[in-house]
Amino acid sequence: MYTIGQVSRMFDLPVSTIRYYDKMGLLPGLARTSGTRRFGEEQLEALRVIECLKRSGLEIRDIRHFMELCQEGPATYRERLDLFEEQRRKVDEKIAELERTRAMIDWKRWYYETAAKRGNEDFMVGAPDSLPEDGRRLWSAAHADRSQADAGEQDIREALEESRADFAAGRYYKNRASLMTAVTGKRARRTTA
Repeated sequence: MYTIGQVSRMFDLPVSTIRYYDKMGLLPGLARTSGTRRFGEEQLEALRVIECLKRSGLEIRDIRHFMELCQEGPATYRERLDLFEEQRRKVDEKIAELERTRAMIDWKRWYYETAAKRGNEDFMVGAPDSLPEDGRRLWSAAHADRSQADAGEQDIREALEESRADFAAGRYYKNRASLMTAVTGKRARRTTA
């Protein structure tokens, strides 16, 4: 058994936070000896889970709901699994966002390292095609979102050009809806070809 001070040091948590968790009912089965909280392995595991869920972005009220589900027993396994699957999805989204951020940082590090070595930014003329392989790779990773947006814009430009050609050839559209149907139909056919 551990005292609240020992647990505070183990988890690097303020004593006030641990008391708050207890007050919120997040530490089931917490023993008291002469008014002093005594933490066993069950409470330590609960703290590990609470801290994990907090780091993943779950709010205290939702963590409390999870702890209540645990107390209800096996009938709530599916609901608990769903909660963790949702949190995993959110963590994956955060990781993807951080990876995009890291890609931009890596690109900018390479960019400024290269500029500092050369004393200028002339290496960017004709970029990204003119960049050395490592620079092109970093540029592509940092601009992946932009490349996808550019591809979508290019699809729209092509569809508009086709519509202009249809109009010039005497094929008219009664209204905006029929034009959009024609444009999206052409886009769909082009992407499946």
